[in-house]
Amino acid sequence: MKVQKGRFPDSHRTVWMVLDDDYLPIQPIQKYLRYLESLERSPNTIESYARNLKLFWEFLQDSQLDWKQVTIEKLSEFIHWLRNPDPRVVSLQPQAAKRSEKTINHALTTVCSFYEFQERIGETEGFDPYRYQFQPGKKYKPFLQGIAKTKETKTRLLKVKEPHKFPGCLTAEQIKQLVDGCKRIRDKFLICILYETGMRIGEALGLRHEDIYSSGENEIHIVPRLDNYNGARAKSKAERTIHVSQDLMRLYSDYLIEEYPEDIDSDYVFVNIWEGEVGTPMNYPAVDSLFRRLHKKTGIKASPHLFRHTHATELIRAGWDMTHVQKRLGHADIQTTINTYVHLLDEDLKQAYQEFLQHRKGKVDAREFSADSSN
Repeated sequence: MKVQKGRFPDSHRTVWMVLDDDYLPIQPIQKYLRYLESLERSPNTIESYARNLKLFWEFLQDSQLDWKQVTIEKLSEFIHWLRNPDPRVVSLQPQAAKRSEKTINHALTTVCSFYEFQERIGETEGFDPYRYQFQPGKKYKPFLQGIAKTKETKTRLLKVKEPHKFPGCLTAEQIKQLVDGCKRIRDKFLICILYETGMRIGEALGLRHEDIYSSGENEIHIVPRLDNYNGARAKSKAERTIHVSQDLMRLYSDYLIEEYPEDIDSDYVFVNIWEGEVGTPMNYPAVDSLFRRLHKKTGIKASPHLFRHTHATELIRAGWDMTHVQKRLGHADIQTTINTYVHLLDEDLKQAYQEFLQHRKGKVDAREFSADSSN
């Protein structure tokens, strides 16, 4: 089996297919992928779902199962298969899992969504990988609990517990090294815009010149578009405005004056200049190539999303209200901001406690408690 990428003639739209051992599309999967396309999911999302379903079909093949006869019990076996897809390998020593918990959960999410779609169109029935309950896992009960109408929450029956990993943040010195490691103004501008705004790489690659307001306000408007030639997506469907510094706008002006091709008809901010077809917008592989070169040159292993974590953490350390951080990052739910981007170190907690002691000084004297306790 293989995942095949395709492109329609005279179109920039990318399609993904999962082919069987005879190089024919697996129809149930193709129906689901076309459904995702109709929902205007990003090509990257569809690709990851296609790869997950390819794994699931390989599991069905190894287990000699028909896809319409899968049960919760069999789906739980898929978890074990993802950890160790080769049952012939037997070891008495503890072995590291082939895939992380996060990867396994993403595969389970894909498979459950796939079966939910198939049941909706009447291809399957009786297999529901979800449970429905009111306010799962919440001890707090509202005042009108049992009287007012409440909405059931859908949760997956199978889910692997994921360890919470701190992705890390870049230091000011590391950011300077990465910027200095760029030979081109375009690349410096890309690094600086990711660091100063915290925008997603898809949002940066989809920027048009009309989105940048460099006179007076110094603003960048994030406009979700589904027709980007390079396949870039903003993820969030809501527009937002990000205020930036004059220094960033000066770097943008230097880029336009010194490097941006004069004889191209393009409104994209980040375009190919020295490699590939000149004037076409930069794509994800071009950005990956840039960060690999910077890693080799500086020894710093960074990614576009690491700048987003760094920017959010700096805002929180500076005392920004969490709702302001949420709006700047473009999150629909503030809980996403809190759970994903609050990275406070022990030094942060120590400093906050010292500030608390200074604030409390003069109000309560600890020696008074010591004197009272001796009586």
